[in-house]
Amino acid sequence: MDGRKDWRQRIVGAIRNDVSSPMTEALLTIDEVYARRVIDLAMRIAEALTAVGASANDVALATIRVTGALGIRPVHVDVTYNSIGVSYHRTDSDWPITMLRVVRAPVPDHTKLQRLQALVVEIEGGLELEQARTQFHVIRRMPFLYRPVIIVLAQGFLSVGVAMLFGASWVIGAIAFVAACSAAMVQRLMSRLRVPFFFSQIVGAFVVTAIAALTSWLAHFGVPMLDGARPSIIVAAGIVLMLAGMSVVGAAQDAIDGFALTAGGRILDLALLTLGVVIGIIAGLSAARGLEMGFVVSSEPPVLGPLPLQFAGVVVIAVAVAVWNGAGLRTIVVSAVLGGIAWLGFTAAVTGGLGTAISSGLGALAASFVGILVAHRLHVPSIAVTTAAIVPMVPGSAVFRGLLEIVESDGTAESLVLGVVTLIGAGAIGIALASGASLGLVLGAPVRDSVQSVVRRRGRIR
Repeated sequence: MDGRKDWRQRIVGAIRNDVSSPMTEALLTIDEVYARRVIDLAMRIAEALTAVGASANDVALATIRVTGALGIRPVHVDVTYNSIGVSYHRTDSDWPITMLRVVRAPVPDHTKLQRLQALVVEIEGGLELEQARTQFHVIRRMPFLYRPVIIVLAQGFLSVGVAMLFGASWVIGAIAFVAACSAAMVQRLMSRLRVPFFFSQIVGAFVVTAIAALTSWLAHFGVPMLDGARPSIIVAAGIVLMLAGMSVVGAAQDAIDGFALTAGGRILDLALLTLGVVIGIIAGLSAARGLEMGFVVSSEPPVLGPLPLQFAGVVVIAVAVAVWNGAGLRTIVVSAVLGGIAWLGFTAAVTGGLGTAISSGLGALAASFVGILVAHRLHVPSIAVTTAAIVPMVPGSAVFRGLLEIVESDGTAESLVLGVVTLIGAGAIGIALASGASLGLVLGAPVRDSVQSVVRRRGRIR
């Protein structure tokens, strides 16, 4: 009898184990599946934010906000230049969940950036996981806001704005427009052929320099309407065009926020692409000189046009950059206003005798400070409007003058030093722009938060 009883107890125990274990494992599996789905959504949003131009700090904060709002906390986020890693460790007895996602090369799309930031806010407001996943896939499949022909025209009008800034004639403005559109179309063709962007920068800068040399050559032979033509403005406009698409503000902001690896990757990318522009211009100048089509440029900085024309040019440049980056109407308007504010600060500082580099930094500081205050209120990305606002101050003319002085030097140390000093001055302006823009964002953030808290308190009192 005891043997039969033991046998029955073994059978009952085996049945209980078979029934209870799957239920417990299923419960753990459901928790793990949910955590993985949340982390996957957060990483996809982070990847999309990085790909459209957000800073590393904004990406990390968005990832933490999404996972925390959906109940997965704490998580550890690691953002580098080309990858995003998220790790979630529930308890000491569980294995951590760690996921890694590779990020493709960033292509600015400020409309998509705005929609992604709004999605993060909705998730914090109580949006469920499945609804958030559905909305994200809708945003991810959004096509670029403008057609390629609109982007090419925007790049052309950017050069027109630079020509207006220096008070050039309408003929030079038209030639700058043609040169910029030609360079943009060549770069787009090379992109379709999957040629690295470094070589596209070289070819684009070469095309712009060649058209400027041809303009100077035609003016030398007395072609009508080209008397007194300034081909250097055409090249300067081309340089601004080539450098406008670079995330200088994002690189400086990553360095200030402590994301050294991401900042180093972006800065190296910027340096490499700028080197491509330099090689293209030098190749164009050398070819023009070999064909006896070279042109002489004064070592003095070009004189700016009348003040109303300067502000008109600044607005054109800011609008063109915003359209180029896929911004919507509201972002375009804010970018135009901030461009005027930045140029007003720059002009006031130059009038006060502070120098071009410091004045550029102060102008960028003013634009970014105001930009971060109004960006949240108007639901536009702060980095989008700041980038468009500081492009008019990009030192395209200084870069070209420094390169021309080096190419046309007579081999003496004095002539080479003159060109190097000019290039160092251009680099100082670029550093001042990035630093001023990033400092404005840092100083404006607490002021924005204070204003928001005051508004919320007043709303509660009412």
